[in-house]
Amino acid sequence: MHIFQSIRNVLVPVHRAGWPFVAAFFVAAVVLGFLWQPLFWILLILTGWCAYFFRDPERVTPMADHLVVSPADGRVSLVGHVVPPKELELGFEPMLRISVFMDVFSCHVNRAPMRGRIARMAYREGEFKNAELDKASEVNERNSIVIDGPKGEFGVVQIAGLVARRIVPFVARGDRIEAGERIGLIRFGSRLDVYLPDGCKPRVSEGQMAIAGETVIAEFGESLATWPARRD
Repeated sequence: MHIFQSIRNVLVPVHRAGWPFVAAFFVAAVVLGFLWQPLFWILLILTGWCAYFFRDPERVTPMADHLVVSPADGRVSLVGHVVPPKELELGFEPMLRISVFMDVFSCHVNRAPMRGRIARMAYREGEFKNAELDKASEVNERNSIVIDGPKGEFGVVQIAGLVARRIVPFVARGDRIEAGERIGLIRFGSRLDVYLPDGCKPRVSEGQMAIAGETVIAEFGESLATWPARRD
């Protein structure tokens, strides 16, 4: 049983959005390999990396309305109170913002921090600066999602980074989603910002690594010893 579980952890499924890139790298490896054999091995390695980049592993999400789970795999880069972007329409008072930075080796499938209904979405063109910089929240290309959840409205912002050039949302306005459900991906390095309402306290620190759909990044003050979970 443990052997099969280990194999399953290694052979993680590739998200369907990544298959065109995997196929393109593989075809290029075969075609260019006829011209110069070292190119075959170089591009074959890149094919494997591309499949790894677009991996879509199963996650086990705690199902409790007072918990906020990470929307992305990566490093917690910012924790603090700031005024949310105008397009979120969440007012002009500072809100708790938790940012998770994804490098090119992170899993880039994004997940919902809490359950709720997609109230608003806004895509904004912009620059492609390093997503780790604080000003990336204001100047970079981004897709903003407002979710009406059990604790009120909160925002999730997908921010394109220095290398990223494509934000792919999986949800639309009016959709109902569960915590940990897939909401989109960003290709090749980027950041996720979560803007949370009053009463929410951070449960992570800057520099900590987070796992999308599993790591509890914030809490609404309640305390439970255990809570149910959903595997997805």
